[in-house]
Amino acid sequence: MPTLEEEPLLLSSPSCIILRSSNPIMIPAFRRRFPSATTVFIWALVLLAFTASYITLVDPGSSVEKNVRSSAHVTRANGLSVLVTGAAGFIGSHVAIALKNRGDGVVGVDNFDNYYGRSLKETRRDLLELNGVYIVDGDINDSRLLSMLFDTVEFTHVMHLAAQVGVQYAVENPYAYVRSNVASLVTLLEQCKSAHPQPAFVWASSGSVYGVHNKVPYSETDRVDPPDTIYASTKRTGEEITHTYNRLHGLSITGLRFFTVYGPWGRPDMAYFSFVRNILQGEPITIYRAKNRVDPAREFIYIDDIVKGCVASLDTSGKSTGSGGLKNGSAPYRIFNLGNGSPVTVPALVAILEENLKMRVEKDVVDTCGDGDDSFAYVNISLAERELGYKPTTDLQTGLREFVKWYLWYYGKPLVEDSNV
Repeated sequence: MPTLEEEPLLLSSPSCIILRSSNPIMIPAFRRRFPSATTVFIWALVLLAFTASYITLVDPGSSVEKNVRSSAHVTRANGLSVLVTGAAGFIGSHVAIALKNRGDGVVGVDNFDNYYGRSLKETRRDLLELNGVYIVDGDINDSRLLSMLFDTVEFTHVMHLAAQVGVQYAVENPYAYVRSNVASLVTLLEQCKSAHPQPAFVWASSGSVYGVHNKVPYSETDRVDPPDTIYASTKRTGEEITHTYNRLHGLSITGLRFFTVYGPWGRPDMAYFSFVRNILQGEPITIYRAKNRVDPAREFIYIDDIVKGCVASLDTSGKSTGSGGLKNGSAPYRIFNLGNGSPVTVPALVAILEENLKMRVEKDVVDTCGDGDDSFAYVNISLAERELGYKPTTDLQTGLREFVKWYLWYYGKPLVEDSNV
């Protein structure tokens, strides 16, 4: 699909068409000449070509800018003007709607990649449009696109949630992670550092930076090197890059280390999503555990609680201090864990899903080669509680019940397999 970084199609001016006759006929000056049907047809084509050229060259840009300005309109006193990247994604769509509903100006951008198909993202876009949020279909690696957005709107904040997610896919396509999680981050930071004024910058890091051998509970002060996956490596690299931009250019930067986020409109590649699909289809679920029969436990955080943490991060971000890329003073640099503080085992999660679906599923338990020391993910969220007022309120039973209700509404029961899920 064409994006805004492509050059517009230039239609050549029509050549002059001259009809000549070897025996010209003299026509009195007062007599009106009527064009032939062929001439009318030719000029009609010329007019259509000119109209198409005009629409291609003029209308899309002006239409996009008009929609961007409208979506960025702030309706509350002291409201924010926020650029949300990855706005058609799971977390991005929820954050964008929450900001818009409280009166902030919000503009979204998303490239609608097909990592898990476009259909769900396009439906999220429809939902965003119903809530007054406009999404630009484009790639944030495109500096010209970003320049257009920043020239059109004076953003006070950027919420950078666009990323290549997933761990296994990195084995097949590591370049996608470098491009989406590192290169695009730099492109966006370059735009922010040169903006007048500079926006505050909040972005999604990941709890995966802690690796699997770190002590628990995970704390922001823990050493997080070396990462264990390509995905974690790109997020850890992002933390180093953002810290550098903060020191050199005075950008106010907040990094959010997300743990397992779940809920309605979630990502189909997540385990809890596939568990529901398997239960409904009567297919077994594979559950991994350590050799010492320790069930892995993970942090599951409901989407509404994550949204509250994201919004609080924007509200408390402080101001950037640079101008035109030059630092005029120190600016805040923060890292926060956004988890639940209450890890849950996978068998317990499956049992809750079975209860909500009123169905049972066969479980294939597979022992891994680990000894169990790395199977327990537990996060310390005290810093976010103190600095952001962050306090998760949705327990797993309630959150999964809401997810199952949405899943059955969206996909129906019994599930019809959709390759674009």
